Amino acid sequence: MALEITQFLLAAQSPDANIRTQAEASLRQFQEQNLPLFLLSLAVELANNVKPLESRRLAGIVLKNSLDAKDSVRKEHLVQQWMTIEISIKSQIKDSLLRTLGSSASEARHTSAQVIAKVASIEIPRKQWPELIGSLLNNMTQQDSPAALKQATLETLGYVCEVISHQDLVQDEVNSVLTAVVQGMNLAEHSHEVRLAATKALYNALDFAQTNFDNEMERNYIMKVVCETAISKEADIRQAAFECLVSIASTYYEVLEPYMQTLFQLTSNAVKGDEESVALQAIEFWSSICDEEIELQEYGTVEGGDSGSAHSRFIEKALPYLVPLLLDTMLKQEDQDQDDSIWNLSMAGGTCLGLVARTVGDSIVKLVMPFVEGNILKPDWHCREAATYAFGSILEGPSVETLRPLVTNGLDFLLNAMRDENNNVKDTTAWTLSRIFEFLHCPASGFSVISQEKLERIVAVLLESINDAPNVAEKVCGAIYYLAQGYEDAGTSSSHLTQHIPRIISELLKTAERTDGSDFKLRTSAYETLNEVVRSSNVVETSLIILELLKSILHKLGQTLELQIISSDDREKQGDLQASLCAVIQVIIQKLSSTDETKPSILQAADPIMFLFLRVFACRSSTVHEEAMLAIGALAHASGPEFEKYMPELYKYLEMGLQNFEEYEVCAITVGVIGDICRALEDKVLPYCDGIMNHLVCNLQSAELNRSVKPPIFSCFGDIALAIGEQFSKYIEPTVAMMRSAAEVCAQMDNSDEELMDYGNQLKRSIFEAYSGILQGFKDSKPELMLPHAGHLFQFIELVFREKYRDESVTKAAVAVMGDLADALGPNTKILFKDKAFCVQFLGECLQSEDEHLKETANWTQVMIARVVS
Repeated sequence: MALEITQFLLAAQSPDANIRTQAEASLRQFQEQNLPLFLLSLAVELANNVKPLESRRLAGIVLKNSLDAKDSVRKEHLVQQWMTIEISIKSQIKDSLLRTLGSSASEARHTSAQVIAKVASIEIPRKQWPELIGSLLNNMTQQDSPAALKQATLETLGYVCEVISHQDLVQDEVNSVLTAVVQGMNLAEHSHEVRLAATKALYNALDFAQTNFDNEMERNYIMKVVCETAISKEADIRQAAFECLVSIASTYYEVLEPYMQTLFQLTSNAVKGDEESVALQAIEFWSSICDEEIELQEYGTVEGGDSGSAHSRFIEKALPYLVPLLLDTMLKQEDQDQDDSIWNLSMAGGTCLGLVARTVGDSIVKLVMPFVEGNILKPDWHCREAATYAFGSILEGPSVETLRPLVTNGLDFLLNAMRDENNNVKDTTAWTLSRIFEFLHCPASGFSVISQEKLERIVAVLLESINDAPNVAEKVCGAIYYLAQGYEDAGTSSSHLTQHIPRIISELLKTAERTDGSDFKLRTSAYETLNEVVRSSNVVETSLIILELLKSILHKLGQTLELQIISSDDREKQGDLQASLCAVIQVIIQKLSSTDETKPSILQAADPIMFLFLRVFACRSSTVHEEAMLAIGALAHASGPEFEKYMPELYKYLEMGLQNFEEYEVCAITVGVIGDICRALEDKVLPYCDGIMNHLVCNLQSAELNRSVKPPIFSCFGDIALAIGEQFSKYIEPTVAMMRSAAEVCAQMDNSDEELMDYGNQLKRSIFEAYSGILQGFKDSKPELMLPHAGHLFQFIELVFREKYRDESVTKAAVAVMGDLADALGPNTKILFKDKAFCVQFLGECLQSEDEHLKETANWTQVMIARVVS
C-alpha cells in the first residue's frame, strides 16, 4: 500500500534551504530503502486529484527520472531496477498512471502520458504490458469519454510510438492505433486540443504505417486527412500536419506521386501566406524531398528502401515553380544583424535552394541568375543580401564548367561587397566567398577559379574584413579556412599561398585575442582556421614560420597558467583557451614531424612542450585534458622511443584519464593515446603495462563507464601486445576472456537499432584488431599460446561473414585477422582453414570489391592461407 508523501514533496520545494534539504534526504532514504513502495507512492500522488498540484508535479518528475536517464549506463541501471519490482506493485503503478490520464489537471495528464511511455519503452519490447494499447484505445472508443481523456490518450499513444519499435506491435494493433489517431484528427467531432494531440501522435506513428501506406485505399485516406488538417483554422494544428507531411516525404517517398500536385499547392500557399512556424515546415517538406532524391542519385536507393527504388524526379518537375517560391522567401530577412542560430524563413529558403541545386545540378543556374542579377545592385540591402545568398546557395551541385564563368566574373564584385555599408550583406558575402573556395578552388585536382594574381587581392580583402563585426569576421575565418585547404597537397601551386602565410597567421592570432572573440564563436573559429592554415601549408617552405608560431603559442599557453581564477566562468574561459592552444600545438607537431627535413625541429622543442602540457594537466579541466592528451599522442608518434623519458611524470595523468568515467570522452582519448605511446616506445612501455592493463580490464568490467569507450580498449590490447611481444603472455587469459564475452554480446545484438548497430560495428572491428595485434606480437616467440583460441576466433569471423548488413571496416578487420592467424600460427591452422568453406567465399567476395585497400588485404590473406594449406 502506498505511503503518504505529500508533505515531503511540498517541503522539498520550500524556499527554506534547511527544510528543503531535510525533505530531499527523507525522500532519498525512502527511495533507497524501498524502491517499489516509493514508486507506487509517487504514482498514487500523481493520480490523486485532491492533492496539491505542486506535490503532484514533483511526484511526476521524480517518477519519470526513476525510469529513464540520458546517460546510457544510468538508464540501463534504472531499467534493471524496474524489472526486479514485483509484478503486483508494477500493476498498481501502471493502473494509477492510466487513471491519471482522466485527471482534471492538464499537467498531471501530460506527465502521466510521458511516464506511461517510459514504462512502455521498457516493457513492450520484452513482451510485457500487452494490454496497454487496448486500454488506451478503449479510452478513444468509449462513447462518454471526455475530451481531456481523449487528448491525454492520444498524447500517450504518440509518446509510446516514439519510444518503441514498429516490430513491437502486431499489425492489428498498428491498424487500431492509426484508426484512433486519424479519427482524432477529425474536425467535426473533436476539440482543438484533441485534434492537435492526434496530429502529433500521427507524426510518431508514421514509422509503424508501412503496411497501411502500401495499401492504396488506406494511404489515400491517411493523406486526405493530413492534407485537410494542413488547412485547419488553428496554426499549431497546421504546423503539426506539415510536420507529418515532412515525415511522410522521407519515409514514403516512393508512393507520393499521386499527391504531389495537391502537396505543391498546400506548401506553396503556406510559404506565401501562412505564419512562419507553418511556412518553415512547408519548406522543410521540399528539403526532405531533396534529401531523398540526392540519396537516390548517390546510392540508387533511399534509406531503408529497396535497391533500385523509383526516382520520381519531383524536384526537377517542380523546378520552374519551386525556385521562384524559395527565392521569394530569401527576401524576408530579419532586420537585426544575422544570427545563424536563429532559424527563419530566409535561412530555410536558402538552405532548401542549396539542396535543390545539389538535386538538379546545372538546371538551377538559369532560374537563379536572373534573380541575382536583378537584385544585387538595388539600394535596399534586403535585395543585395538575398541575391548574394541565392548565388552562394547554388555553388554545390552544378558543374564546374557551368559555374566557373559566373564565379570568375563575379569574384571582384563580391570582394568589393565586403565593404558594403550593411552588416548582413557583408556576412553573407563572406559566407559566399567561403563556398566558392570550398567547391571551386582545388589546385590539387587541377582546377581553381583563383589565379595567382587574384590571390593577392583576395588575401588583402579577407585580412581587412577580419577586423569587421564578430559575425562577419567569423565568416571571413571560414573563407580563409577553405582558401588554405584548397592548397593542401597542391604541389607547386601551394607555394602561391606561402608568401601570404605570415600575414594570415598574424591576423588570425590578433582575431583570437579580440575582446569580442566569444561572440559568434569567433575565437574558436580563428584557432580552427589557424590549424587549417598550418595543416595545408607547404611544410618545407613554411617550417620556420610554423616554428615561430609554435613559440608564440607555447608562450600564450604559459600565460594561461598565470591567469587569476576567481569564478567558475574564469575557469571555463581558461579551459577553453588552453584547449584551443593545445589543439594548435598538436597540428604543428603533426606538420613538422611529417618530413625528415623538419622533424628535428619539433624534437628539439619536445621538452618545453611536455613541460607545459604537464602543467596544463594540473588544471584538471576535461576539455584541456582531451586536447593536451591528443597533442601528447602526436608528440609520442613523432618522438618514438625517446618519448620514454616523459613517462615517469606523465603516467599518473594517464591513470587519471583512464579512471575518468564521468567525462568518458577523456577516458576514450586517453586509451587512444596509450596506443600511440605503445607504438612509439615498443617494449620500453613494459614497466607501465601492469598498471595500464589493470585499469583497462577494470574499465571493461565496469557498468558505469559509457560503452563507447570499450571498443578503443580492445584495440589498445592489440597495440600493447604488438609493443611488448611475448611479455603479453601473462595478460592473455583475462584479455581473451573479455574478447570472447564481447563477441557474444555482438552475436546477440539487436540490429534494428541503428545506434546499437554502429556500436556493434565498432566492437567487432576492435575485437579483430585486438586479435591481430596479439597474433602479430606472439608470431616470433610464442604463437602456440593463441592456438586454443583459434577455434573461437574462426566462429566469430564466420558470424560476421554471415551478417546481412556488414560494415566495410569490419570486413577489412575480419579479413586481416584471418591472414594474421595463418601467418602467426602457420601449419597448426591447416585443419581449421580446410574445414571452413566460408573462408573461400569471404575472400572471393572481398577480391571482387571496388575498395583497393580491401582487395590488397584479401590478396595478402589468400597468400598466407595458401602457404598453410598447400
